[in-house]
Amino acid sequence: MSSIAPFIMIGSFIIFIAVTWYIKTYNKFIKYKNLIEESWSGIDVALKRRFNLIPNLIKTVEGYVKHESEVLDKESKRFTGTADIPDRMKEESRLSSSLHGLLALAENYPDLKASKNFFSLQKTLNEIEQDIQEARNRYNGSVRGLNTLVESFPSKIIADKYNFTKANYFTLELATQREMTNVDFTSSSNEQ
Repeated sequence: MSSIAPFIMIGSFIIFIAVTWYIKTYNKFIKYKNLIEESWSGIDVALKRRFNLIPNLIKTVEGYVKHESEVLDKESKRFTGTADIPDRMKEESRLSSSLHGLLALAENYPDLKASKNFFSLQKTLNEIEQDIQEARNRYNGSVRGLNTLVESFPSKIIADKYNFTKANYFTLELATQREMTNVDFTSSSNEQ
């Protein structure tokens, strides 16, 4: 019987390690799920702050750029604030595009650009969109962690058993992002 004791000890140790790994991996899934929810809450708050800024921006711009402010006003009224992330990304992208167009058009109105009120609103919009960017980075980091666990072996076994699935990254082009100009190096090299 004493010859079986080492096998029992080894077997117990292997079972202990397996159970410990199982519990730790399951808890990692829960951790990333909660981090994603928390991060989405941060994005949602920043997006709502940006949305609440739009009426003030419209009022400031209205006298200068009537058509564009009407387009932005119509777009903001279509906003539903859905909790479904893919639908929310589409809504926010449309809103960002309208805001970007308004800000780009404002460049043609020196009096508007010089307005203290417009400058203050634009500065606030920049700060809010920086908050959105930071919250998006946290969210996407948590999504990356969860997706890695879902796709990796052996944690994939737990993901399949408890229906943990990959999450979608949050992408949004912000209204204050500047497009980079294309630089063509080929024409200069052809001249030589």
